[in-house]
Amino acid sequence: MQRAIEARESSYSPYSKFAVGAALLCADGTVFTGANIENAAFGPSVCAERVALFKAISEGKRAFVKLAVTCEGDYCRPCGVCRQVMFEHAPDMEVLMGNPDGEFVRTTVRELLPDGFSLPQKREAP
Repeated sequence: MQRAIEARESSYSPYSKFAVGAALLCADGTVFTGANIENAAFGPSVCAERVALFKAISEGKRAFVKLAVTCEGDYCRPCGVCRQVMFEHAPDMEVLMGNPDGEFVRTTVRELLPDGFSLPQKREAP
């Protein structure tokens, strides 16, 4: 959670004034952080959770254990887009939703998005 709080300081959020930080723990112990990055066109904006996850994936990581996310105020909850992205890459990952004081609520991606979209699995021929 502390790494997510620190990552929040790098947020570029001049439009919403809503700074978010995230820290992703990979299975090998590597931690990737991210902060939300906004854009005047809004569509190209990206959330802190996806920044951390995409950084990890772009570095070849594929196994994720835990993601901490924090923002100002109440316990920070990932948006729907972030939930879907996390579901695709780590549906059983633990998620810590924190506040600036370092307090957090613990859940999982699957609990946040119980019916997340995934591609159908191939069936074996009978």
